[in-house]
Amino acid sequence: PMALPTAHEPMVLLAITEFVANSAAFTYFSAGALRRNISGNTLPRHFPLQLKTKSTEIFAPQLQEQYPDQPMELLLWARQQPLLSCRPDALHGTLFGSAEAFVVLPNATRVPVFLLNIDANVTGKPTLSGNRLGASPQWGAQPWPCQAHVSPRPQVQKLETLLKLGLRLFGVPWANSECCPRPAP
Repeated sequence: PMALPTAHEPMVLLAITEFVANSAAFTYFSAGALRRNISGNTLPRHFPLQLKTKSTEIFAPQLQEQYPDQPMELLLWARQQPLLSCRPDALHGTLFGSAEAFVVLPNATRVPVFLLNIDANVTGKPTLSGNRLGASPQWGAQPWPCQAHVSPRPQVQKLETLLKLGLRLFGVPWANSECCPRPAP
């Protein structure tokens, strides 16, 4: 029998099973930690879409007519526990989310506008660069029919296109920067 080579550098071995990951997802979901309220002041200033009724003209032109240039808020939450699975070449997660949009009136009253359920699939392929572990995520989202509190209903197809574009332009680059930041030169 051969002896294993001695490591000259410290090393950490970490193993996470699907059970541990799904238990953590269940705990976060049950505790209500998978909720986020997004308002105009929580978005970066350089973000191309500001949360105002004027920005919704593409898919809900009636909002700008009913509430001219009013701020909006989004409430995002998980409808079900996220599901995580390990595949031979990647980690896969399914997120079941909802997004409810509100118009914020000058007296701070929040008027519900629409509720959209969104199921998203995220697959992260592990990468190794030098001594850094990272991942390259791929996203897919499926919005479900929206419940509208305004008439006519928002055009979900245009909202879906905007969502997919936003994920491609901002979601994936953000996830890549969070998952596997580039080492400083």
